[in-house]
Amino acid sequence: MEEQSHEQASIETSPSSSSVDHKTWIETQDFLKKKLIAEDDFTWRLAVTGRSMEKEEEVLKYVGGVDISYSKEDPSMACGVLVVLDLQTLQVVYEDFSIVTLHVPYLPGFLAFREAPVLLELLEKMKTNANPLYPQLLMVDGNGILHPRGFGLACHLGILANLPTVGIGKNLHHVDGLTLSGVMQLLKAKEDYAQDFVTLKGCSGRIWGVAVRSSGGSLKPIFISVGHRIALDTTIRIVKITSKFRVPEPIRQADIRSRDYLRKHQTRMSK
Repeated sequence: MEEQSHEQASIETSPSSSSVDHKTWIETQDFLKKKLIAEDDFTWRLAVTGRSMEKEEEVLKYVGGVDISYSKEDPSMACGVLVVLDLQTLQVVYEDFSIVTLHVPYLPGFLAFREAPVLLELLEKMKTNANPLYPQLLMVDGNGILHPRGFGLACHLGILANLPTVGIGKNLHHVDGLTLSGVMQLLKAKEDYAQDFVTLKGCSGRIWGVAVRSSGGSLKPIFISVGHRIALDTTIRIVKITSKFRVPEPIRQADIRSRDYLRKHQTRMSK
């Protein structure tokens, strides 16, 4: 396993970011949203059992996952993690992290302005080093188009990194008439809810994503939506392949590591 888990020097997002006008964030989202591609736009394909592969064909092998954990004692202290898994084995083949002090405030609907710079830096570092394990697809602990403004963290990251991205939400944004109680009723009606996906269709008729209880032991669903350069049907297939527990493995591993690195950092600082 190639692993880059050394701690980077603590970095800060630009102090001036805290004074960014709300309207500027809206304008930035609207500008980036025009570049959003909600269909398959990549050179690789998913391997199919029993199908012979041409030599020149590129198969999806490296799937990334990103997550950020926050200190309970100091909410401005956070740890961002990037992991890359081998899709065949679901084993982590690369990881890196960054302990940061954040000065950008959290505003509902604008999480990307707080978290994206940290995660983009980890991706850029890997790309600059021409690492052969650079992800072909990125799973994001956050929403894609299933978002009050139709443009969540997964969309933001996907466009700025120019990567196919999938949004994995643990909570449902109540947009376009969607409610958690309504989703749960639909899931309960499924005979095999560990495998079946419920389409999240809003009052407008727009399909925002899907909800799924991805493992038999999970009580809560996860909410999957398109981030960038990938179609919803493809995201569903990839989530099925990568899920051993409630949360797909790339996100689960990033979450475990971000909390662990943060805990170790805080332990060292307290000595």
